[in-house]
Amino acid sequence: MAGISRREAIATASIGAAGLALAPSAASGQATAPVPAFAGNHQPKPLRFDPARLTGLSEKLITSHWQNNYQGSVRALNMVEQRLAAAMADTDFPAVIYGGLKREELHRTGSVILHELYFDGLGGDGKPSGSVAQALAAAFGSIEAWEAEFRRTAMSLAGGSGWCVLSYNQSTGSLHNYWAWDHMHSAVTGAPLIALDMYEHSYHMDYGTAAAKYVDAFLANLDWEIVDARLAAAR
Repeated sequence: MAGISRREAIATASIGAAGLALAPSAASGQATAPVPAFAGNHQPKPLRFDPARLTGLSEKLITSHWQNNYQGSVRALNMVEQRLAAAMADTDFPAVIYGGLKREELHRTGSVILHELYFDGLGGDGKPSGSVAQALAAAFGSIEAWEAEFRRTAMSLAGGSGWCVLSYNQSTGSLHNYWAWDHMHSAVTGAPLIALDMYEHSYHMDYGTAAAKYVDAFLANLDWEIVDARLAAAR
């Protein structure tokens, strides 16, 4: 299933509605050069691995996911930031519409970051190692126990949408698997180490509704050196 989800399509339509509200300001020439927060010049990150060399995840699936969903979110985030800049130049811009743009800013930012974590975490042999392996055993009792809970959390989102995220909670100093219904759910002090996309577009092309097989393939391709480096940076 390529492209964006129905929920994302509806959200994108709301951006368009906000664009119509911005038209008078643009026509009056009130807009100024955007500050860095609203620059709207994010660029997609290239894949750090050859998608043809993954096990159980087809090149077609990964390429479609990266091009259509991830890059689509980058473009949408740029659009939202530019429209926020224009809205701030209009003193009469309705607050309720501005709030909609701010929601989209958070939604698209989360999508971009989570997708980058997802893709950057692939390309490995799927074998836990380093300090993160010790931390998982300390937090869950064993690596096997962590994996069982990670899989169960992921499968609770199967057939719908969301993310399963292994995070280092900087408040508790421990690792947790977090359930995220969309791109905006996260623990406040949680530093993400692994992000598993459970939106159907991430697996439907290869596995249909067999989400468990997709989770198997994802774990088999994890680059644990990347995960270990993320933990070191979070501590």
